[in-house]
Amino acid sequence: MTDTILRMSGITKTFPGVKALQDVNLDVRRGEIHSICGENGAGKSTLMKVLSGVYPHGTYEGDIEFEGEPCKFSGIRDSEHRGIVIIHQELALASNLSIAENIFLGNEQAKRGWIDWNRTNAAADELLRRVGLSERAVTPVIELGVGKQQLVEIAKALSKQVKLLILDEPTAALNDEDSAHLLDLLRGLRDEGITCVIISHKLNEVMGISDRVTILRDGKTIWTANTPELTEEKIISGMVGRDMEHRYPDHTPKIGAEALRIEDWTVFSPSQPDRPLVNRVNMTLRRGEIVGLAGLMGAGRTELAMSVFGRSYGVNISGRLVKDGQEIQARTVREAIDHGMAYATEDRKRYGLNLIEDIKRNISAAALDKLAKAGWVDGNEEFRVADGFRASMNIKAPSVEAVVGKLSGGNQQKVVLSKWILTDPDILILDEPTRGIDVGAKYEIYTIINRLADEGKAILVISSELPELLGICDRIYTLSAGRITGEVPRAEATQESLMTLMTKEAQEVAP
Repeated sequence: MTDTILRMSGITKTFPGVKALQDVNLDVRRGEIHSICGENGAGKSTLMKVLSGVYPHGTYEGDIEFEGEPCKFSGIRDSEHRGIVIIHQELALASNLSIAENIFLGNEQAKRGWIDWNRTNAAADELLRRVGLSERAVTPVIELGVGKQQLVEIAKALSKQVKLLILDEPTAALNDEDSAHLLDLLRGLRDEGITCVIISHKLNEVMGISDRVTILRDGKTIWTANTPELTEEKIISGMVGRDMEHRYPDHTPKIGAEALRIEDWTVFSPSQPDRPLVNRVNMTLRRGEIVGLAGLMGAGRTELAMSVFGRSYGVNISGRLVKDGQEIQARTVREAIDHGMAYATEDRKRYGLNLIEDIKRNISAAALDKLAKAGWVDGNEEFRVADGFRASMNIKAPSVEAVVGKLSGGNQQKVVLSKWILTDPDILILDEPTRGIDVGAKYEIYTIINRLADEGKAILVISSELPELLGICDRIYTLSAGRITGEVPRAEATQESLMTLMTKEAQEVAP
């Protein structure tokens, strides 16, 4: 008989006007890695918040059994006391405290009412060795990258004698190397008998690490299956409720005249002014064309994009920008916008949106001059324009007065695109436009990108996902160590050929 560690039955959770979960059932076996997949808004995170006590007993309907016993958690401390620990996508570490202080925050190692720092640091060092971190326990968390902070969160969970570890999008913000290390760690924890539940949009990781997969759609359980019986296509079909023979919409480009030429573009690091991050880059973008930019982490992709867009990153910048045959000066973001350029950042939550403002204010933020009369923003026109984007971009919200921070990732990205489309750009730079959003929302974003290209805009797409670049771009540049290493037409590009160009050593790149 299968040893079931967790059983959730008939879980229903309602928010004002929205039924987030409806009669959801979930069984998790002891010692397995169980993935939960679904589109943004399917109810995945809500279900885990019910399990962990973030939404306490009495605020939902249904039953939870853990290790065969009924559970009625009134808060996170109750679930953690039973060995259930959740690590949210937005990490909850105190950046100015040490690793050891973070690991034992709220669970201090005390002796006679005083914290025993020797015991605390020694225990933390042992946990860090267990998760594969070489840092010392006294290191401030602020000095760690996101990947290492994720490992600190897992060390913190292990300090609580975790039996069931829940990870919400654990690799969303990690590079390939950190992601691989984290997944190897989870396999090791499984071998130790620790059960893991993972929420993830990265289907290749789901297929590579999971023992079983449960699909949620529109707040309901669709099915649970053993991973060896699945394909990515079957998972996608379950998530979106329809077959998706093509993950990328068909598109026939209508490529026109050259819109932007970047010549001998060089950018130096703000912290090390003698180190070039972008080195004599030459690129062209044409109207109606979708151009991709591929490169490994640290290759200089975002640095290139931000420096071109109003020199918003870097120092000692040199080179020329030629738009429609005329050299332009884009020394500030305002000048770049005035020259018909737009840049959608890779970090929409930190730099692309004001999360405490509504949709209307976010959409209008970059083009207030278009909505102003005699120096005052016309509120009625602002509402009308934003509502038009809500309809045309299919932003799922009750009104444009909904707070952006409460939207799903895909809908937030549509708000970012709407903001820049309102500026009526000729050149649109999209940095990781589908990061952290599900396959259904990705398809909608791709359709929007195609539509913008058909309107004659020149589009540069920066993406870490090679299949995405191959699926939507007409031409792809590769970048390595700040230099362009190749330019490949879509018809000739493969993942292997792009990766070869992306991993060229700097000395191999022609000056």
